[in-house]
Amino acid sequence: MEILNYAFMQRALLAAVLVGITAPAVGIYLVQRRQALMGDGIGHVAMTGVGLGFLLSWSPVWMATLVSVLGAVLMELIRWYGRTRGDIALAMLFYGGMAGGVMFINLAPTGSNANLTSYLFGSLSTVSESDVTAICLLAAFVVLVTLGLRRQLFAVSQDEEFARVTGLPVRALNLLTAVTAAVTVTVAMRVVGLLLVSALMVVPVAAAQQLSRSFAATFAIAVAIGVAVTLGGTVASYYQDVPPGATIVLLTIAAFVLLTALATPLARRRARAVAAAQPGADPAECRIPATRGAGDELGV
Repeated sequence: MEILNYAFMQRALLAAVLVGITAPAVGIYLVQRRQALMGDGIGHVAMTGVGLGFLLSWSPVWMATLVSVLGAVLMELIRWYGRTRGDIALAMLFYGGMAGGVMFINLAPTGSNANLTSYLFGSLSTVSESDVTAICLLAAFVVLVTLGLRRQLFAVSQDEEFARVTGLPVRALNLLTAVTAAVTVTVAMRVVGLLLVSALMVVPVAAAQQLSRSFAATFAIAVAIGVAVTLGGTVASYYQDVPPGATIVLLTIAAFVLLTALATPLARRRARAVAAAQPGADPAECRIPATRGAGDELGV
């Protein structure tokens, strides 16, 4: 294939695959925790890290990782102790992150708004070998956490009180989830962009939930969708000269709409089949669901 003859596209495709794996892998826990927009907030904070990277002549990827991790920890602390003022503190953190990024990159001798734009919306041609190395290392961390601790993270995401009663270190796991989400944002920013990465963390999971309620199946389908749309968007951006981040997000939304359209009639047909198999039972809308364990519904 012609696209593989270019080194920058080889790097971009590798980064796209890693983003497609890591973003839904973290996003499934954020969706369960009802924190779907957490990635968006971390993306705003990471802008300060990018600006500091240019200002200090250090790797923007690693500096963004450091700043976004600190921001994610601060977000969790605000969630624990902020109470009524928590939303105001989070708003200041997000807007301050955006303003800091713009200010620092304009103060940097080699920085400009054009540099910042490539991190905000993604840029294939600017993915360097050092970026690929950083992305590979950070993606390995994300995969190890999301797969190695999947049972513990799922339990905390479903019911913190139940997880605490069973002896799990709830606060430590919450912090780990936040840190992993922050790392994922910096993994994805070179391909999707900081302002669009949250969509890739959430929408593939929502699309996968249209087909399955099992946690394992939802996880696998979401990752498959993530890899498909990131590769498809990267290839389309090369041949059609369109923005990669926007293309990937639009493909992700299209996948959600398609799967929703396919899943709705299947769900109705399944419900009618169940009702027909139990002619003497109450209608489905009047039936009391059976009690299930915390992990039964999603098959952990």
